[in-house]
Amino acid sequence: MFLGIDLGGTNIAVGLVDNTPKVVSNASCPTDSGRPYQEIVKDMADLCQKVMAEGGATIADIEGIGIGSPGSIDSKNGVVLYANNLGWENVPLRTELGKYFPNIPIGVENDANAAAYGEYVVNGHGSDSFVAITLGTGIGGGIVLDKKIYRGHNGSGGELGHTTLVFGGEPCTCGKPGCWEAYASVTALIRQTKAAIAANPDSLMAKLAEDAGKVSGRTSFDAAKQGDKAAQEVVDTYIRYVAEGIVNVINIFQPETLVIGGGISKEGDYLLTPIQKYVDTYTYGGVEPRTKLMIATLFNDAGIIGAALASTL
Repeated sequence: MFLGIDLGGTNIAVGLVDNTPKVVSNASCPTDSGRPYQEIVKDMADLCQKVMAEGGATIADIEGIGIGSPGSIDSKNGVVLYANNLGWENVPLRTELGKYFPNIPIGVENDANAAAYGEYVVNGHGSDSFVAITLGTGIGGGIVLDKKIYRGHNGSGGELGHTTLVFGGEPCTCGKPGCWEAYASVTALIRQTKAAIAANPDSLMAKLAEDAGKVSGRTSFDAAKQGDKAAQEVVDTYIRYVAEGIVNVINIFQPETLVIGGGISKEGDYLLTPIQKYVDTYTYGGVEPRTKLMIATLFNDAGIIGAALASTL
């Protein structure tokens, strides 16, 4: 059995993973990323102990622990070189967690790479080239080439969310304006929804947000499905932002399969169908066979399962 840790900008999720692979038990807590990294790692260790206890496992049953972390990762040495969403530089994640689990192999992988690897194992069906896009707090990109995670020569490969979508556009947390992440992440969708609500205070979108006490990534989608014109404009624009970035990715890699994950992917065909239409229209060349687009199936378990399985790579 393995322990998989999905470290996000908002939450830390930990799961006990069997060899199926399947998450047997899981637990989570807020990341509270402004804290010293030592405190965050302590929470990781506590969650590991919790899921082992709930899953009926002991430390003797654990073959490896995998951590999926945002940012540029030195997987060889288990160091987070840079993670803008966490405010981290040169954090020795493997060494720090190893203080709590000294005799267990610990792997550290980029979180999007981990999620991609999890989806690849379950949905890749042996593809030689596979890309997973995760739409969340940011945009994660994970690439599998020749059945191996592609990390680049310095651990920063696959940062697809930080390709430029609009030159000189919206500011991104990485410090560069116009990134795909600044337009097509769920954080961006929430910002776009808030702006539309301010401009359309009588819309259903505004009412749903008021009833929920907040604007979420679902607000505009839920309102659009009920016929809210202002919400539909938000959704249509957001989907074009997502699709344009995917066209760029396909034009670069032409992967056999591209999977769209993250919470917003639960919109299913409501999200995928217009993306497919846009991609079919604007992908270069129209050469067959085309990249297969699909919605991720592991959802929140992708990062946990992928990190766990990648722990011994």
